[in-house]
Amino acid sequence: MSALASTPTQDSLQRRFSDFETLGAALDYAALGKRGLNFHDMRGVLARPYPYSEMREDALKMAYRLISHGINKDDRVALVAETGPDFAALFFGCVYAGAWPVPLPLPTSFGVKESYVEQLSVQLKSCDPKILFFPVELADMANAAARACGVEGLDWENFTDRIASKTELPSAGTDEICYLQYSSGSTRFPHGVAVTHKALLNNLSAHSHGMEVTENDRCVSWLPWYHDMGLVGCFLSPVANQVSTDYMKTEDFARRPLAWLDVISAADGMVISYSPTFGYDICARRISSQSHVNDRFDLSKWRLAGNGADMIRPDVMQAFVDTFCDAGFKASAFLPSYGLAETTLAVSIMPPGEGIQVELVEETDLTGHPGATDRPVRYRAIVNCGRAVKDMTIEIRDENRAPVADRTIGKVWCTGPSLMKEYFRDKESTDACLVDGWLDTGDMGYLSNGYIYIVGRAKDMIIINGKNHWPQDIEWAVEQLPGFKAGDIAAFAVTTPGGEETPAVLVQCRTTDEVERAKLREQIRDKVRSVTGMNCVVELIPPRTLPRTSSGKMSRAKARNLYLSGEIQPYAIAA
Repeated sequence: MSALASTPTQDSLQRRFSDFETLGAALDYAALGKRGLNFHDMRGVLARPYPYSEMREDALKMAYRLISHGINKDDRVALVAETGPDFAALFFGCVYAGAWPVPLPLPTSFGVKESYVEQLSVQLKSCDPKILFFPVELADMANAAARACGVEGLDWENFTDRIASKTELPSAGTDEICYLQYSSGSTRFPHGVAVTHKALLNNLSAHSHGMEVTENDRCVSWLPWYHDMGLVGCFLSPVANQVSTDYMKTEDFARRPLAWLDVISAADGMVISYSPTFGYDICARRISSQSHVNDRFDLSKWRLAGNGADMIRPDVMQAFVDTFCDAGFKASAFLPSYGLAETTLAVSIMPPGEGIQVELVEETDLTGHPGATDRPVRYRAIVNCGRAVKDMTIEIRDENRAPVADRTIGKVWCTGPSLMKEYFRDKESTDACLVDGWLDTGDMGYLSNGYIYIVGRAKDMIIINGKNHWPQDIEWAVEQLPGFKAGDIAAFAVTTPGGEETPAVLVQCRTTDEVERAKLREQIRDKVRSVTGMNCVVELIPPRTLPRTSSGKMSRAKARNLYLSGEIQPYAIAA
């Protein structure tokens, strides 16, 4: 075990829940106590405690270096968001210097240099930064992107060695921009979400309020810092609410997911830890071949097991409970939530202790069209995503933007102090979704007794012959076939040579046998026909082909674009 000591869960510093004018003031206050961040290796062993007091000292030095380097107030500073002290100090250094930090993604896997350089380049052109900082091991790719965009590139190790000469720091107003956050979605047309100090701190206050944070809570996270749930929920929120936090790098979680549960088990105090559905899924699958989970894990201290960032799958959550109940995990710990970068993060949170609640909704209610009388009634399980967070108001509206009655499906709109100011330098997109102080989330859902249920993304809807089909239903049907798992399938609409709209299904296929592939195509067609009542285009593609968003979700829109442009090449059908 590590000989190092983590920053404490409890502290004599009086807790303040994000009631600050600026993010810099929040760190100033947190630095008066003993809490802080703690970085763990891939085995879950503590490698570096990083008290907020030390982080503040490092951040101020970074601010002095940035100003000496020519960074001015409101300049953008792009940062490759590697989980660690260097990024943390640079992010807050930008804040102290009056610049806007812009977290950018790490490469999702090795051997993808060209696509990563392209992704960085697109986002650099969008945010127009003065400089791009990156870890030295990514120098090759990051410098290539920086050169392509005429941006200075610097590895942060080199920068940290520079002398930090004290200078006067600019003042920050609460209504000024704090940072730019790229929302998950197509990297071809990125949206830089501009968030003010006021909006951020309001949402961070809503986190602590909605989760009923106590003196005995600490956070555990492996979520990436370039995504809103990782950056805002698991990095900035702990600072503004003075919560000690334990981190694993995302790539370490991918290699050893059960180390996440080891860190939770070893935590001093009660734990708040978030994950998208796939994180719970991979842990339950990984442990399925092992026994005696109660000998290795103590999950009784996991007070809030947050779930967000994608559609919540009740079957996966139940499998996690079944696998880890002997280790003390309680189903009531699950905390479904709903949010997006355009609202800083949180829109709704389930009241603690209520767990996952599911409503079975008839398919015809979801699509708004009566079903054929000769087909069996089908239902989809829709998860309750909780109540609107403090100061947030949610409305469900029809296509004319008129509010609809309870339990009527429509577009989800919301308003509150934590809405983004704008999409950076994109007035057209800003005006399209921000209307009279309300945000069109682009999601479909319904309200029931003050709780919000999310059905899916409006733009993902497949409309064939005037009837609506949710791609999730088609994908879920195909996932039930042997050998497939969540994330292997993308469903969307295409136009046939005859001009008709039809469902298309891209399926990542691991078999090389032509006869087996032919059987699979027929099985998939039958499954989709059973859901939609119509034939579909089935394309088998190589594993790891489907594109992902910055948060790890499969991007249907990008998959469709890549398929139609010929960049995704399906396996040929044998003659």
